[in-house]
Amino acid sequence: MSTFLHQRPLHNVLSDPYPLSPRSPSSNPKPSSIFNKTTLLILLSLLAILGVLFPWTGASIALFAGPKISESRWRGYTLAEAVSSVARNGTVIVCAVSQPYLPFLNNWLISIVRQGHHEKVLVIAEDYATLYKVNERWPGHAVLVPPAPDAQTAHKFGSQIPLPRDSYLAYGLLGFFNFTSRRPRHLLQILELGYSVMYNDVDMVWLADPFPYLHGEHDVYFMDDMTAYLLAYAFRTIDDECAVLLCLLGGNQVKPLNHSHDLPPPGKKGRTYICSCMIYMRPTNGAKLVMKKWIEELQAQPWSKAKKANDQPAFNWALNRTAGQVDLYLLPQAAFPTGGLFFKNQTWVQETKGMHVIIHNNYITGFEKKIKRFHDFGLWLVDDHAVESPLGRL
Repeated sequence: MSTFLHQRPLHNVLSDPYPLSPRSPSSNPKPSSIFNKTTLLILLSLLAILGVLFPWTGASIALFAGPKISESRWRGYTLAEAVSSVARNGTVIVCAVSQPYLPFLNNWLISIVRQGHHEKVLVIAEDYATLYKVNERWPGHAVLVPPAPDAQTAHKFGSQIPLPRDSYLAYGLLGFFNFTSRRPRHLLQILELGYSVMYNDVDMVWLADPFPYLHGEHDVYFMDDMTAYLLAYAFRTIDDECAVLLCLLGGNQVKPLNHSHDLPPPGKKGRTYICSCMIYMRPTNGAKLVMKKWIEELQAQPWSKAKKANDQPAFNWALNRTAGQVDLYLLPQAAFPTGGLFFKNQTWVQETKGMHVIIHNNYITGFEKKIKRFHDFGLWLVDDHAVESPLGRL
């Protein structure tokens, strides 16, 4: 647009200031151009209308309107608009991420692209830098639900070791608690809008399509964070520290391939150890009830220095306390293993080869350690396959 605004009139550029022979004014008519003021106004008006009707045209508008107008557009982008834009067949896949963890987002996205489900992905940005970056590369696929967490809060990474003693949980920081406690509110809002929703942490990798495993008409689907029935029993009979040690060691006792899909038995603290990092829900009253109960449990267990709570125990309490009213479904362990099993028990990995669907890089803390582990197992895709991601190379 600036080219047209500052370009000299065409007839001045082409006219000869030193003509060889005199010319009459009638012999030098003023050239016409399709790029006159009226045409430009019409084009810009059309682009503005398209931007309102179709969010993904925001990138095109930005070429003419500049980055500030584009950023303003995404600031006002609502969760309802975003879900409506990206959902396919009534389903949306969501994650929550902040700027430092965009490499993990990209890695996760590459694995989803390979299964053909990336178009239904919605990134819930936890800072404005992430909102703008994702929508710059992939318009309409990121939304920020205000208020935005402060920078320190948003940049705490989740997936840590789920230690059973709440008072010394590794991810027991006030910032991270505030960050993750927003999750059930987002998920409930999506359910209230009438969509099925899958939530993933971004330290996951898809090796196969998970949707065939979501059969039936259950309300809530989830994966177990324990590696064995033995460990679930151990939480009732031995100290928490010993049980944690067993988890870290991985153990050889795992669920049988034909294990029950019911909610597992509770541990010593009276609750189960289901992972809150991979959840699929249909927009049923049962699923909404679980989310509402999760929110209530978080409010009843506020973070403090004495009790550094996180969202996973609250999710488990919500499941346990609604189990008789909600249709719950435990996903097969062979397809959805916890990191404490997949990365620590190679005998089991070989025995279940070809069955793995989504791998979670948990039971380890730290940004660099997670990347190294993915590298070691050939699951860090960003370095060699960034072009497969809708975000490209970041």
